[in-house]
Amino acid sequence: MKNLKINNRFTSELPADPDETNEIRQVKNTLFSFVYPAKPSNPTLIHASNEVAEMVGITTAEIQSEEFLNAFSGKEILPETRPYAMCYAGHQFGNWAGQLGDGRAINLTEVEHNNTFFTLQLKGAGKTPYSRTADGLAVLRSSIREYLCAEAMYYLGVPTTRSLSLMLSGDQVLRDVLYNGNPAYEKGAIVCRVAPSFIRFGSFEMLTARNELKNLKEFVEYTIKHYFPEIKGEPKEQYIQFFKTVADTTRKMIVDWQRVGFVHGVMNTDNMSIHGLTIDYGPYGWLENYDPNWTPNTTDSQNRRYRFGNQPQVAQWNLYQLANALYPLVNEAEPLEKILESFINDFEIDYKEMFLSKLGLFTSTYTDSNLIEGLESALQLSETDMTIFFRNLGKVTKADAVESSIEKIKDSFYSPEEITGTILDSWKKWFAEYLQRLNEEALSDKDRSEKMNQINPKYVLRNYMAQLAIDDADKGDYSLINELYLLLQKPYNEQPESEKWFAKRPDWARSKVGCSMLSCSS
Repeated sequence: MKNLKINNRFTSELPADPDETNEIRQVKNTLFSFVYPAKPSNPTLIHASNEVAEMVGITTAEIQSEEFLNAFSGKEILPETRPYAMCYAGHQFGNWAGQLGDGRAINLTEVEHNNTFFTLQLKGAGKTPYSRTADGLAVLRSSIREYLCAEAMYYLGVPTTRSLSLMLSGDQVLRDVLYNGNPAYEKGAIVCRVAPSFIRFGSFEMLTARNELKNLKEFVEYTIKHYFPEIKGEPKEQYIQFFKTVADTTRKMIVDWQRVGFVHGVMNTDNMSIHGLTIDYGPYGWLENYDPNWTPNTTDSQNRRYRFGNQPQVAQWNLYQLANALYPLVNEAEPLEKILESFINDFEIDYKEMFLSKLGLFTSTYTDSNLIEGLESALQLSETDMTIFFRNLGKVTKADAVESSIEKIKDSFYSPEEITGTILDSWKKWFAEYLQRLNEEALSDKDRSEKMNQINPKYVLRNYMAQLAIDDADKGDYSLINELYLLLQKPYNEQPESEKWFAKRPDWARSKVGCSMLSCSS
């Protein structure tokens, strides 16, 4: 990989853990620990992204090389690099968890390509000082989900980490998939994921909680210098502007989550990127039926903290924790509070604009909020598939009657026989208002439909689709991984040859493990 330009800014400019033993422990007065990946016994490349490889400076020919296989499985270390695990803390399900850190992620290095910096990170590459009671490894099923989902999100236009490669380690990993005391061995796997950095809200929380204020100042200034160079002014002004920038990019990310029906499932502060990127694809999911109270995370099934409809509020809460972490540098609450207070107001403005665009309404009036609220209520009267509903809504024309409009979206109903009586009356009422509003739009039906089809995806990575790929991969058949990978590169295109994936969740997937809710287990 002769064009891979190594640039280790993180490890050369920030304080390292002086203890280089890979023992699980509390690590203080540092931001990272040097650590080597566990050597896999027989690594095998399952899939790699040519686009991501070229993005970081690797040619498509090099992907098939033994050097690539060894480097991105953790078997060998890239020249002039020292892999490391980051130290950070965080709030998990609203509770302070103390030191967390990269328990199963190892950063290989930073690279520079076309004047852009990327961090290359292996997930599932072995134990680190931050692994707590775990082994630092990952299994094939979770690795497939992460690999495919990050790329799916990218092509949906949602800010995200990227996936470079997916590999089998050749080793068996013990996991209790249901947390019910019945662990079993599964195939081990490793994903290489790519981002500008993997700095999290919890990176700053840790330093403030431990009163390591010198390191806090140094780290914030390092982050601004390298990732937010547009921020200028006096130090205090820079810290405030940094917080505002993180709040803005986080808000935009959440708007996109809501637009495509994505539920992260575990929005802990250690899973929040300062770049406003979606990171850490664990028990995520897409809404099948439109249910704001749905969460894909079994661990969250009682309180549903991380449910779809609560993601904006959780993002604000997480930003509040980041504000607390930055407070010792700002030493003034008002500017931070002002940014926090405006977060939900700004979100609601963005959300309304986004939702109206999903409806094909691009000229706002005072009645539009009622139209949105009316639809959100109607969608919950009987199970209605979010993706299919909005995609098919683009087929409705200004000349349609209420009845023909409902006919065009009826495939989104999981139980069409329920659409009678008061439920049908609610849909008729909503479509009457919608058609009236639609006729106020200047765009032609064709132009409006084309715009809607670039906002409302036809294909998303439904959990049952990922599970089918996992089931085949367990048998050594990786063709469905590639089929879904190609499908999800063009989620807004019709792709008539792939129409079978534009379908409601099958009945068999309603309660199948991996297809409805998932655990935090890897």
